[in-house]
Amino acid sequence: MAIPERRPEDVPTGEARVEEALRLLSGVPVELDVAVKRLSRGSGLYAWWAAPSVFPDLPGPPNENVPSLRLLYLGRATSLRGRILRNHLRRSGSSTLRRTLAGLLVSEGYRTTWTDRVVLVPEDEARLTTWMHTHLRLTWAQDAEPATIEAELVRRVHPPLNVHGVGPEHIQAAVVAAKNSYDTSSSPAEPPRTP
Repeated sequence: MAIPERRPEDVPTGEARVEEALRLLSGVPVELDVAVKRLSRGSGLYAWWAAPSVFPDLPGPPNENVPSLRLLYLGRATSLRGRILRNHLRRSGSSTLRRTLAGLLVSEGYRTTWTDRVVLVPEDEARLTTWMHTHLRLTWAQDAEPATIEAELVRRVHPPLNVHGVGPEHIQAAVVAAKNSYDTSSSPAEPPRTP
């Protein structure tokens, strides 16, 4: 089978890819139970959405199709399905989003422990996943090289839970404080002292 050759006019420009990703990420956010069945194993970008009442002090831009939802976080993945299922919906140790959410929800009593880093205790990992299924929605856009357009997307839409890539005027102090609070909530055990 012959593979068709790509002509230069067939290759999307960075700007065209950014615009297409924005269009898809601004689509109708879906519940996580639906999203996990539809997510591809391909690379791309994803956006997390929630009602303004979830974090009222962290206003994100409204979704164009569902104005009652606000953008919270935008990320990239080499495997959309893997990133969402194995990291964001399961393990705080490998998900900046989960660590940030746990820090913001500190009043809910999330507990941490130290492994080789700060992680939620297993019961609270499950509790946070349930919270996410209840309160968050997801959109995504496949892209062969998401790392090359993520920064531009973050710069344009200013998701309140993103810290990297956001202009200093858009960094939310509460998010930075929540991340720091989470990161310092557990530490390695002190070795026993010998007399």
